Amino acid sequence: MQQPPGNRMNSVFSSIAKAVPPVNREGYPFIAIAAVATVLLGLVSTSLFWIGFGLTIWVVLFFRDPVRVTPLAPDLVVSPADGVVSQIGLVAPPPELFLPDAHYLRISIFMNVFNCHVNRAPIAGRIERIAYTPGKFVNAELDKASEHNERNGLVIAGPVHRIGVVQIAGLVARRIVCWRAQGEELRPGERFGMIRFGSRLDVYLPAATVASVAVGQTAVAGETVLADLSDIGDAAMIVRVE
Repeated sequence: MQQPPGNRMNSVFSSIAKAVPPVNREGYPFIAIAAVATVLLGLVSTSLFWIGFGLTIWVVLFFRDPVRVTPLAPDLVVSPADGVVSQIGLVAPPPELFLPDAHYLRISIFMNVFNCHVNRAPIAGRIERIAYTPGKFVNAELDKASEHNERNGLVIAGPVHRIGVVQIAGLVARRIVCWRAQGEELRPGERFGMIRFGSRLDVYLPAATVASVAVGQTAVAGETVLADLSDIGDAAMIVRVE
């Protein structure tokens, strides 16, 4: 039996609503500013209106916050960010994390201005430490960004391993947001913060960890598996810094 026109329209709008991801509340002020600017530009020129309209759509997409399905295996490390895996290697973690004086496997995910910028917990555990460090705003793809850029680091204590997660501001980014507090518990894939307008996330894992991703691979926050900690021993598996 054919649906009444009203039901068909409701079905269409429902399908569109399901296809459009929700927007994080952090984006509301920016979307409002862009929308008002678009209206004002429209009073000047139709061409400027469409330019403003396009920028408003981009701001909406930038602050999108889609639902993610996180693997539930307890030893899996999932990506904390959408973006491209830009670096993998053994390095000393930032001193403000107060992790052991050892090399850790660092996996870096670079987020460009078109990625979703909501950050998610890579493992389940308690936030043992949060350390904000002011700094520069050089290109987040550069290795020196881990040391010189503004950043916010978290140490998450899981059932067996302690890992570090560092939000790093980039060339365009000027605002790191962390919604969680020291001592709180995180579930894997749970939202803990975001960085506005281009940035990078570094994950510091025990040195014996074998990465499940490769440089150049696209990662999805809360879903892409970066490593499996069940493949390594306990916290004694450490490579000391010389």
